Amino acid sequence: MGSGFWWRLINSALVGILCFHSLSHAQKVPNYTFVQQATSAPAVSYYEYIIVGGGTSGCPLAATLSHNASVLLIERGGSPYGNQNITNLGSFSATLADTSPSSASQRFISEDGVINARARVLGGGSCLNAGFYTRASTDYVRDAGWDGSLVNQSYQWVEKIVAFEPPMLQWQSAVRDGLIEAGILPFNGFTYDHIYGTKVGGTIFDRDGHRHTAADLLQYANPKGLTVLLRATVHRIFFRTKGKVRPIAHGVVFRDAAGVKHRAYLKKGSMNEIILSAGSIGSPQLLMLSGVGPAQHLRSHNIKVTLDQPLVGQGMADNPMNAVFSPSPNPVEVSLIQVVGITRLGTYIEAASGSNFGSPSSAPQRDFGMFSPQTGQLSVVPPKQRTPEAIAKATEAMKALSYEAFRGGFIIEKIIGPVSTGHLELRNRNPEDNPLVTFNYFREPEDLKRCVDGITVIEKVIQSKAFSNFRYPYLSIQALINMTSNFPVNLLPRHDNDSTSLEQFCKDTVMTIWHYHGGCQTGRVVDQDYKVLGVDGLRVIDGSTFHDSPGTNPQATVMMLGRYMGVRILNERLAMNRSN
Repeated sequence: MGSGFWWRLINSALVGILCFHSLSHAQKVPNYTFVQQATSAPAVSYYEYIIVGGGTSGCPLAATLSHNASVLLIERGGSPYGNQNITNLGSFSATLADTSPSSASQRFISEDGVINARARVLGGGSCLNAGFYTRASTDYVRDAGWDGSLVNQSYQWVEKIVAFEPPMLQWQSAVRDGLIEAGILPFNGFTYDHIYGTKVGGTIFDRDGHRHTAADLLQYANPKGLTVLLRATVHRIFFRTKGKVRPIAHGVVFRDAAGVKHRAYLKKGSMNEIILSAGSIGSPQLLMLSGVGPAQHLRSHNIKVTLDQPLVGQGMADNPMNAVFSPSPNPVEVSLIQVVGITRLGTYIEAASGSNFGSPSSAPQRDFGMFSPQTGQLSVVPPKQRTPEAIAKATEAMKALSYEAFRGGFIIEKIIGPVSTGHLELRNRNPEDNPLVTFNYFREPEDLKRCVDGITVIEKVIQSKAFSNFRYPYLSIQALINMTSNFPVNLLPRHDNDSTSLEQFCKDTVMTIWHYHGGCQTGRVVDQDYKVLGVDGLRVIDGSTFHDSPGTNPQATVMMLGRYMGVRILNERLAMNRSN
């Protein structure tokens, strides 16, 4: 067969890969009496806890604290319920492709040139991701200084609501067996635990293909103790400084969807706090906008310095992901990530498959999954070259492709850590705008070596006997790598040696898997109790405090952390009340 045939098939695959049929089952929408639009909020209000960010950690944190305190949870986005692009697995990529101001996904482009996304919805990143659910390792828990028993209890609290065992069909089973054949041993079966070897992990998609998010954990809340405001953007944290040894956080100012300003203050009481759970982009950004950050940088934006803290925004990291596409001569199921190979090489191997089930009449409704020109995270082209016109042109080219039957899947690797880190700086003083973020992908040689090792494992999986039914025997690994590196959705300049230099392949095809973290790290910006160093009445509880991404995929641990710290804070509060 000629190369033109294979390119048509490759392009057709990108239409169907990770794209699912919408499911007809209706998902029950929770009746949260405590959730309201911020436009209905009073001009001034008072609470014992104010949580900024109703995301993956903020929701379980708020639900927990509401049982013994009055809690305000402020979310800049809307509700995930009733949004089929979020709820249905079949619309997984549609939200990432939506760049409208009201989208649950806010696109940002790192200064490295990688297109990325941050959540703007109640439930946070758990509303946008590919759904894989897996815990952090016991070593990670120990190094974080967490109480192992409470960690396990907190994971279980989360899992009762949002975690499920995925169906294992033929393609994912072949990947699983290929990993075992490639020596990623032992096979650990289905488990949420992080164990060396190959395993089937959990998913937040149920058997009907409905997504369950951190917002579902609000089912645990005490309705009388919680107020959730939607489409409320916090602009600044208020600090008391006059006559104080240390600045004390005591309130926030936010604007609703109509632009009306509101203020929320802490009630009197030494245990009352403001807690940032706005994520690895939002939390360091809001600290800086509130005057906590590098003094010189803050002054350059005419921000009054509350505390000179040069480590705010430092340690930003994003685990690079790379993939190899393998076309299949036999049918494959449509699947998101279900299996993971946890290697001893510092890399994780996962996979997703799909098929072009659409007919020509359904063309207007089709999208291109996470490997698409709309989501764009495959590209590392400098931002100025990533024009809407260029993306639209690539999209239209894909739509014009034939509907030849095609099957295949992507096997991906993500490195641990990473070692390479960057930083975050303010772009301006508008909290709605993305700050400037640099991740420095593969700056450290150790990260690049791990990527190469991961691609080498992928090669072994594809060449395994277990995977033989899903590969064309006359397509070499070099041919597959060359195909992958030359996808038309990837607009970065190509190199002739991508198929012979895995180092170059890693650099040229780097993607985000949305596992970025850092910016308010423990021991640097917050202490082991997540209290912001140098000020009182303020904590940060989210992924911005991480030094490394937990486990193969972080969402389980971020949700766990919200519950874990909520329990600890309530226990501290109860102990204080007893002593009084």
